[in-house]
Amino acid sequence: MQIILDVLNFIGEQILSSYSIILGLVALVGLLLQKKPFTTIISGVIKTIVGVLIISAGAGVLVGGIDPLTNIINHVLGVQGVLPTNEAALPFALENFGQIGSLVMVGGFILNLILARLTKYKFIYLTGHIMLYVSLFVVIVLNATMGLEGWALWAIGSVVMGLYFTLMPALNYPGTKDVTGGEKFSVGHTGDFSYWFSYEVGKLFRKNTRSSEEFKLPKSLSFFRDTTSSLALTLLPIFLILVLVSWNYVATEVSGGQNPIIFAIMSSLTFAAGMAIVLAGVRMMLGEIIPAFAGISEKLVPGAVPAFDCPVVFPYAPTALLFGFISMFVGMVIATILQVVFRSPFVILPGIVPAFFAGGTSGIFGNAKGGWKGAIVGPFIMGVVMQVGTALLIPFTGALFDKGATFGDPFYATVGLAFAKVTDLIGKGGLLGWIVLAAVILLTVLVFVMGKNYHHLDEPEVETANR
Repeated sequence: MQIILDVLNFIGEQILSSYSIILGLVALVGLLLQKKPFTTIISGVIKTIVGVLIISAGAGVLVGGIDPLTNIINHVLGVQGVLPTNEAALPFALENFGQIGSLVMVGGFILNLILARLTKYKFIYLTGHIMLYVSLFVVIVLNATMGLEGWALWAIGSVVMGLYFTLMPALNYPGTKDVTGGEKFSVGHTGDFSYWFSYEVGKLFRKNTRSSEEFKLPKSLSFFRDTTSSLALTLLPIFLILVLVSWNYVATEVSGGQNPIIFAIMSSLTFAAGMAIVLAGVRMMLGEIIPAFAGISEKLVPGAVPAFDCPVVFPYAPTALLFGFISMFVGMVIATILQVVFRSPFVILPGIVPAFFAGGTSGIFGNAKGGWKGAIVGPFIMGVVMQVGTALLIPFTGALFDKGATFGDPFYATVGLAFAKVTDLIGKGGLLGWIVLAAVILLTVLVFVMGKNYHHLDEPEVETANR
């Protein structure tokens, strides 16, 4: 039994937790099933892994360029708030729940493959680091609210994660097809609820609303059509304002001896450089993984649809990406100020990283139906919801709430919060807890029995704002 546990733990910690290895294996299996030449297989696997590594490297540069803003915002607001960033919560999560979290991730992924094979939901979740983050979150909540440990924690956690890996990409599949013009993949990322919400809100503005990508700029400002230039020039004023209102703090604590103005300029340029790297990696990865995935779709899971990390949609609407990022960040700042004013027990700091990745992607989904208005309204609302929902979630995360950090993305503040409240009711027992448990089981069964057949979603909807 211990050998089995060790094997599962190795798979979870060393293989499934690595996004690049997962996609490399997917490319390998897909190309082998298609009986491609050996040289094609080797090239496809290497380019897939390298493409993902480029994305990861670019994301690291992105975070490095923008991460200092969190400390500056904390200083400007004069609070010691809670940082809603997955990476900040990870040390505690791995130290206390790393082994069981990895095993839950493995169990959930196996169930995901089974459900994709046997049900109408043909989605296979392939974002390795997100798989690990959500698995750790689910384990922490189940332990804190229901007191689960050992095999019971693994079994229930695996079922929850199998359902998450299967159903959340399904929620965003129609929107992804609209965004991409019919590409057969979905998005697997914890901004998922916000993407769906922004896409639905965008439908309210579908009439007489231009796409974000259709804005005509004067020739003197034509460089804003370039993603790298527009990102740098959009972020620069934000950096400069924060630097000017906290000059001494930035000079002594943040910039490392660099002049604060130069620091602001270089930080915005560093962020833009990271974005350019990410987009290059996305193009390389998709160019290899989508043809390779056809082998899995044809042989192992007929009609399978992969779910990738959110940067895969960045190239489709870069202006909407900017709108969504800025809009969600503004919503976060407003909500944080209100938490300070009304003396909330937990003050959630505006998270730059989730605002960019989740907010920017939400802007792209909102733009697909509602043009520039959809790219702004949905992410703004979700920015407020994230701050409020994250504060409400903290008491359900056990000892994590003492660490000054928590999981930060729209999923945790919405669906994750509902999950925590339900498990808390079940854990407390009593008639209400059993009623809630029965309702959850019934709802799950109905979803799979009455859910959509995604084989029929082969064509994108044509009534979109950017057509």
